[in-house]
Amino acid sequence: MSHRKPPSIILKDMVTIYMTNLPYFQVDAFADAPFSGNQAAIMPLARWLPDSVLQAIAAENNFAETAFIIADESGETDFELRWFTPANEVPLCGHATLASGHVILSQQADMDLVTFKTRKAGILAVERDEGEQSYSMALPAYPPSPAEMPDWITAIGGKPAERQLYPERYNVLRFETAAEVLALKPDFKTLAALGVDDQYICTAPGAGHSSGADVVSRVFVPGCGVDEDSVTGSAHAVLTPYWAQRFGRRSFTAYQASARGGHIGCTLDGDKAVLRGKCLTVVEGVFRLRE
Repeated sequence: MSHRKPPSIILKDMVTIYMTNLPYFQVDAFADAPFSGNQAAIMPLARWLPDSVLQAIAAENNFAETAFIIADESGETDFELRWFTPANEVPLCGHATLASGHVILSQQADMDLVTFKTRKAGILAVERDEGEQSYSMALPAYPPSPAEMPDWITAIGGKPAERQLYPERYNVLRFETAAEVLALKPDFKTLAALGVDDQYICTAPGAGHSSGADVVSRVFVPGCGVDEDSVTGSAHAVLTPYWAQRFGRRSFTAYQASARGGHIGCTLDGDKAVLRGKCLTVVEGVFRLRE
């Protein structure tokens, strides 16, 4: 019977000389093939670097998110996990969590589940799923509530049929057709001025869309320096309870119709949104840092 390595040993094997050369993995998450899904940089660390350095690294990487992981010395979980956009730290990032799980599980054949302690999203887990490089991830489900149409809605570039809101951050804007969502041309400057953390989740039934998915969406996060996100796990933590209620069933398929595009399997399981997808490592190397 094999024995899995402690998290501290896993990262010691990965982290090189005195934190000046950092392991670097570029992963396409929610991707069925290279050049699709959402890109994330995953960087294991021996210890936390100053926040200003983490932010500078994320800006250098210039992906929607860079995820940093260290061993959880408390033993409560396997690793601690934080996420940074090029502009700021965020409280939850789904695709970079899935990608972080992929990096660990693809190198540790004796592990089928990896857990992460986060600062604001609680404990998250990534588990091997059916199929090669396929994973499932349980995020907190964020059920939105009906909200009035605000004055800024014209900045979205279309006329949604409904707006729902999960307090303070996640705007769900439902359109009647996928074609309306695909045609949106938002005013990113106006949206960015509304709030640094706000997500604008534009969604519609997928009927007639080439993806064959039940739901089609696009997600805009200009306040975080990401005008349009490629595939957004945290947005589907909101869309899962929203569409599960509308469909009257727990599970459905989703497609985020960005330029790269990505497929997500969504299941509402109590207070969790279980998201499924594939990950591909497309770059593996060293980030050279001089402290």
